[in-house]
Amino acid sequence: MGRPVPGWRPPPRPGPEAMEGRAVRLERLDPARHAAEVHAGNMADDSIWDYMPQGPFATEGQWRAWAEGVAGKDDPWFYALRDLSTGLACGVASYLRIAPEAGSIEVGWITLAPALQRTAAATEAMALMMAWAFDAGYRRYEWKCDALNAASRRAAERLGLSYEGVFRQATVVKGRNRDTAWFAAIDAEWPALRAAFADWLAPANFDAEGRQRVALSALTRPILAARNPTIG
Repeated sequence: MGRPVPGWRPPPRPGPEAMEGRAVRLERLDPARHAAEVHAGNMADDSIWDYMPQGPFATEGQWRAWAEGVAGKDDPWFYALRDLSTGLACGVASYLRIAPEAGSIEVGWITLAPALQRTAAATEAMALMMAWAFDAGYRRYEWKCDALNAASRRAAERLGLSYEGVFRQATVVKGRNRDTAWFAAIDAEWPALRAAFADWLAPANFDAEGRQRVALSALTRPILAARNPTIG
């Protein structure tokens, strides 16, 4: 028998219309407001769509048509990510597979323009989404990706989500087999993860050129319940 969960109450569904940190603002996706900026940023590198079920989009109109099909839904619940250093919306991310009755929520559909990738703003966006979920009362925060997507697998562990295995032949995407790798963090790990994000995002962790002094992965690695054997 599983351990008791005293006082358990399902958390609310998302969510906030906006979340803001020092480097990034997450805004409820609005195709009319965000399409031009997000598509322009995405055009820098079509490879961001390699493992995504959508894209690439040759024109702004095509991206906007896709966004109009998902914006306004309650699952997935989409945000545009605005880099506060430039003022530009440079990508999207969403909550999905939202199951308040189980206390489980996933983050996904993450597509970031090259200008936003590997920045403090991108990391802060992920930290804000995780913070809202756990602060709202979710017990489990999931990340799933194509098992061949090594960059996504590294990103999940860098953010403190533990490897939980691979579902073989989970689906077919763009006519190709997809095995799906699963990662998750749970509520008991959140206090340590919150502290890790705060330490990494602190201005003192960056030198005058904006280079990190301590890697986030060094702060989150001790929190992981299990590591991905394929990425060391």
